[in-house]
Amino acid sequence: MGIKSFQGARKGQQQKPANVSLKVSDYMSRDLITFRPNQSVEEVINTLIKHRISGGPVVNDKNELVGIISEGDCIKQISESRYYNMPMEQNSIEKHMAKNVETIDGNLDVFDAANKFLNSKRRRFPIVENGKLVGQISQKDILKAAMELKGQNWK
Repeated sequence: MGIKSFQGARKGQQQKPANVSLKVSDYMSRDLITFRPNQSVEEVINTLIKHRISGGPVVNDKNELVGIISEGDCIKQISESRYYNMPMEQNSIEKHMAKNVETIDGNLDVFDAANKFLNSKRRRFPIVENGKLVGQISQKDILKAAMELKGQNWK
């Protein structure tokens, strides 16, 4: 009699079908901390520290994505403000945010999204549907999705 499974029986572990597709929309964050283009850099820094996040999407009044602001963008502003001896209170994030924002489709497979993270060196991607911001996927969200497949075939 031959060996049927070299791993043996797994008790208490739920088995998922082998061809389950994990979509970005299943793991993205929907309850986002967003910023407005007219907010001050100082206000954004306080929000980043308070919520322990490294950045976030910038939206207009219609919830349309207009940019992303990060810790690095804020640090750059602090450095320039000190170098030129200019007060930060007068500066809005509109001048310092990244405006050409790359987004991810919510129907994309999480492993394709992981590959996109590797190729772009970004920490987060916003998800936009019908011109409106609906969520954001981070590298940590991808790790959570991968851990759900622990013990399964990587497909």
